[in-house]
Amino acid sequence: MIKRQKILITGRVQGVGFRPAVYRIAQALGLTGLVYNDTKGVTIELQGQKERIADFLAHLQSQDKPPLADLKTCTAINLPIIDGEDKFIIKTSDTQGSALSQVTADIATCRDCLAELADKENFRYGYPFINCTNCGPRYSIVKNIPYDRPNTTMSVFNMCDRCAAQYTDVTDRRFHAQPVACSTCGPEIWLTNSKGKTIKTGAEKTIAEAARLLRAGKIAAIKGIGGFHLAVDALNEKAVRRLRQRKKRDHKPFAVMADSIEKIKKYAVVSKSAERLLKSPQAPIVLLPKRGNSAIAPSIAEGVDTLGFMLCYAPLHYLLFAQGIEVLVMTSGNISDEPLICKNQIALERLGCIADAFLLHDREIHRQVDDSVVHFIDDKPVPLRRARGYVPTPIFMEINSPKDIFAAGSDMKNTFCFVKQNQLICSEHIGDLEDAEVYHHYIDSIEHLRRLFEVEPKVVVCDLHPGYLSTQYAKSLSGTQLIQVQHHWAHIASVLVEHGLSGPVIGIECDGTGYGTDGAIWGCECMIASLEKFERFGHLAYYDLAGADKASKEAIRPLLALLKKTYGSDFKLDEFMWLLERIKTTSNNNSKLKTQNLKLISEQLVKGVNCVKTSSLGRVFDAVAAMLGLGNYNHFDAQLPMALEAIAADGIEEYYDYEFIKESGGPMQLDLSMMFRQLVDDVKKGHDATVSSAKFHNTLSIAFLAMAKQARESTKLDTVALSGGVFCNRYLTNRLIRQLRESDFRVLFNREVPANDGGLSIGQAAIAAYLVARDSLLT
Repeated sequence: MIKRQKILITGRVQGVGFRPAVYRIAQALGLTGLVYNDTKGVTIELQGQKERIADFLAHLQSQDKPPLADLKTCTAINLPIIDGEDKFIIKTSDTQGSALSQVTADIATCRDCLAELADKENFRYGYPFINCTNCGPRYSIVKNIPYDRPNTTMSVFNMCDRCAAQYTDVTDRRFHAQPVACSTCGPEIWLTNSKGKTIKTGAEKTIAEAARLLRAGKIAAIKGIGGFHLAVDALNEKAVRRLRQRKKRDHKPFAVMADSIEKIKKYAVVSKSAERLLKSPQAPIVLLPKRGNSAIAPSIAEGVDTLGFMLCYAPLHYLLFAQGIEVLVMTSGNISDEPLICKNQIALERLGCIADAFLLHDREIHRQVDDSVVHFIDDKPVPLRRARGYVPTPIFMEINSPKDIFAAGSDMKNTFCFVKQNQLICSEHIGDLEDAEVYHHYIDSIEHLRRLFEVEPKVVVCDLHPGYLSTQYAKSLSGTQLIQVQHHWAHIASVLVEHGLSGPVIGIECDGTGYGTDGAIWGCECMIASLEKFERFGHLAYYDLAGADKASKEAIRPLLALLKKTYGSDFKLDEFMWLLERIKTTSNNNSKLKTQNLKLISEQLVKGVNCVKTSSLGRVFDAVAAMLGLGNYNHFDAQLPMALEAIAADGIEEYYDYEFIKESGGPMQLDLSMMFRQLVDDVKKGHDATVSSAKFHNTLSIAFLAMAKQARESTKLDTVALSGGVFCNRYLTNRLIRQLRESDFRVLFNREVPANDGGLSIGQAAIAAYLVARDSLLT
């Protein structure tokens, strides 16, 4: 029986070779009809035998679909038969309607293109911008959707006859590959000095000279897919230190790039899971355990036990490494924590004091995108920074929001998020909004993504913190309904929505800071939470913290606060000067601790002047790290906690003592005073700091397990969700997950977005979407 059906496909189906695949399957099955991109995805009309149409759908959802395609929905609608139709065609994209289709993330160069890149008989041999339907830039070059060449920065390059023939040949790998080009018709590269004077032109000579400079220890600014990298020989300690000095980044680890897994294995331990991730189309930076006594420059990643490695993901990278380069530092092309630079002239102006040479090209980057960073929790890849390769791939919700929503995110590690129907469209990593340049980038990025997906927010959701710039921005938006969501509730909601749940669950959320409903600074919470509401079941016992924001940098402030809480009225500063003098000698800060400053902080704590109550676990990590001689200053977020995790000894099962306090009618409180007394004794006796670090981590794990058991007994819930920046700590998180499972809990943790504040906007958006959908059903 002949029939005709319209098939509506949503998901990642644009820019991945989906229409050619549809064409080939339809041709093979003798079906007529058409296919085209639209703003929601792909629309197919098929006409032919009923059984053949069923076969078509089976093929489309099997291995016959393109490798990068990801189908979310497939809806079939019966249509009247069209008499006389005798072929299947690919139609021009439909740009009318609401933008719901996915823009594909930028994808690493595929094997087929790499083979052509190295083939002297191929007309794209050695071409730095080789790509096809299965790889290359997407999000970084698209201006509007649908994703067609006129809507990208490639529109200024007119295809030559050979490229055009492939682009229009439905059987070719480059059929409708929007960035398709070659040396005849496409983007070009050239090399300049720091003043912008051209040194070399032509791909072969340019790349050879750039590689020579890198081998000689020079610093190069290299324009890539989503922005500039600052590159230097990773085996040259002197060159790496020079880069640190010029970039004004004295401590934060650098990322490293190699062109093969075999090279990476010389310097780091690569598990099978890590190898798969490194070779994946997303090609993120992957944190790997360091190998001892490797030739990697020590100052690349001091104070941590991992190296952030990535494989080459652009053709230009491979061509550089082919010139005899072993390993390169490839760090973001910016100064300190400013936004990534993506434009040639701005790079020359801002990076001229850092780079000795600039490897430039004329393919415009419309959207700068940092490299993603991933590590492993429970042997599963988990993002620490979600950007290139993953953005703007949406997270799908079980509910459908009747209104567009904007979620402003946090001020630290900011991302923002839009809700459009059942899609959570999260931005790439933006950065810390306290930097004026980053804040302006945040505002521009919101408008860019809003226009790209044609979002018109009627609801705005933000954090409770009145001082957050993101909160102030959200409140400034007129004509919208405002929802404010408690910080730690949003973290737990981010886990729930990833797993397709609405709750309730037992949520354990630990980080450095989050504004509480009581005006205190929360940071170690146990909640009974759903997307609808939360109840605070337990928390770390409050302690007074002097100095407001200074306390997140200066570890001596939380240390004195916790010593005062531990010893109460018996606390005397003079009795702990031995410990403070020890910390002075291990200071990692240029401004040394001064006795008069210590006395001033102590007096603040005694008198309660300029102090805030907090349950921050992040600051507890800072204090313990300082006690164990790891430094007294966070030059970047979580520097001291990362150092504390890095030294934790394996095979230690002991833990310090702790207790729970339950005040009438209030949540249970975890008191670590006994632990601090025992830690002080261990330090005084000169015990091994690596063992003390392990015991500290073990104490937290066993205490959280005990709190979860209390919550289960009270609520009968047996699912625990973990989130917050502290759960970026692999030692603690892996141990806690194992112990919870051994106690018959189901354990959920962030997999799609970071557990740190980079995932906060997803949680805010999910809560707002749930509340808006619920309210629409009630009215």
